[in-house]
Amino acid sequence: MDTFPRGAFGLDGKIAVVTGAGSGIGRAVAQALAAEGAVVALLDRDADRVHETASLIGAAGGEARAFLCDVSDPDQVRTTAAAVKDSLGSAGILVNNAGRILPGAMADLRIEDWNAVLAVNLTGFFLCAQAFGAEMRRNRRGSIINMASIASTYPTPYSGAYSVSKAGLAMLSRQLAVEWGPEGVRSNAVCPGMIMTELSRSMYARPGVAEARSATIPARRIGQPEDVAEAVLFLASDRAAYINGAEIAVDGGFPRNLLGLVPRAGYEPPQGNPA
Repeated sequence: MDTFPRGAFGLDGKIAVVTGAGSGIGRAVAQALAAEGAVVALLDRDADRVHETASLIGAAGGEARAFLCDVSDPDQVRTTAAAVKDSLGSAGILVNNAGRILPGAMADLRIEDWNAVLAVNLTGFFLCAQAFGAEMRRNRRGSIINMASIASTYPTPYSGAYSVSKAGLAMLSRQLAVEWGPEGVRSNAVCPGMIMTELSRSMYARPGVAEARSATIPARRIGQPEDVAEAVLFLASDRAAYINGAEIAVDGGFPRNLLGLVPRAGYEPPQGNPA
């Protein structure tokens, strides 16, 4: 896909923190920030993957450092925030991205699975916002980008606490925007949908799944992590200086296509129309 030339977002030399940077959307976001000249702190609880991300960024000429951190652990988050400040400087950008999903029906969902998802997808975002946001508030400048999902608005059945956690995250993002906006800190959410990641790749490997899903999306393709990264770059930059408390969907228009998925006699696309 086409990308902007380096420097287009004015992030050169900025310190950025990305959680869940070991793979998928987190890795793509970290690479995009580094390509724009930001110095990136990579947080993940998977040592091999987060160091691999750091190596990829370094090989491409960027600057990044890996930190092992379980965002659901308050002590680890506080310790890591201090380590990032000591080694890299004050972070002005936080991309809250680490996430977890455990499938299950509400009727018999185990409380352990419910708590495990909320601990990462909601509490972990709160802990990181507190820890890294404190320095932003002191500096009266910063941008927090929270990785939500279209599932924050549209329930994903049989996915346990996932949709609930993302809905809670959307509200957390808005509340941070209201409370910290007067202190110079912006908080926005990005809501991906239909993105091909390592977690979903096996699903798309089944014959016909990718084609069937693409047909429901007005953009007529499955999104890539890089699509999400471009939205993050914008929100991290001063180009989005007056955007606070917003939720930006990166989903190819999928949720807007509800009536387009319902058969309606006499309203079919004209013959030859690629739609």
